Amino acid sequence: MSAAHKPIPPLLSVSSLEVAYGDVQVLWDVSLDIRPGEIVCLIGSNGAGKTTLLRTLSGLMPVQSGTLQWGGQDARSWSPSERVARGIAHVPEGRRLFAGLSVYDNLLLGAYSRTDGRAAIQRDIERMYELFPRLVERRRQDATTLSGGEQQMCAIARGLMASPKLLLIDELSLGLAPKVVDELVQTLGRVRDAGTSLLIVEQDVATALELADRGYVIDQGRTVAEGLASALQNNPTVRAAYLGA
Repeated sequence: MSAAHKPIPPLLSVSSLEVAYGDVQVLWDVSLDIRPGEIVCLIGSNGAGKTTLLRTLSGLMPVQSGTLQWGGQDARSWSPSERVARGIAHVPEGRRLFAGLSVYDNLLLGAYSRTDGRAAIQRDIERMYELFPRLVERRRQDATTLSGGEQQMCAIARGLMASPKLLLIDELSLGLAPKVVDELVQTLGRVRDAGTSLLIVEQDVATALELADRGYVIDQGRTVAEGLASALQNNPTVRAAYLGA
């Protein structure tokens, strides 16, 4: 195979991952890859282990066994702050914005690990306002007093302020109106096109598969299916379990 046709190595590679909360094991034998410049979705029922997987990738949960590599390096021992500094940012379920702080200050805190200077950070705040225009008029408002959709925009923008190579988003559309979800989907497509990879947990499986390039199905803590989003849309098992077909 010529150098021009070698497959692009993954940013993140997980193999045979096992994770437990104390004596309660939650993930068994989970494997996935995420490549530069792609959107990957995680599909599964409630309690399947999706949130636990994202928490493990961001360093909030320890790896019990298996491999977790970032850019070809063993990342299992890296702290959450080290993972952020190396390019992994996490938008948690429920948004977790800082109460009492404005939208602007929440965005500024998203850049805490950066070392490229105030001017570069300010340019990126302006870029967030371009991606999410509603945040401009709300920039001085307490972030936790925003509408649900605006809070999700702020949470995603805060994650992007870390200049991540990979952004993890847990429950993108939870509690949001369809019009807001459509707006977020379009914006995340622009984020991907600008070079940031995305791993998204999304309860609306149809929306997730429309947005994603590839997907993984997790059931009872195990990876049970994977493939191109278009293939998963046409997979009879996936359609019966998650698409009501």
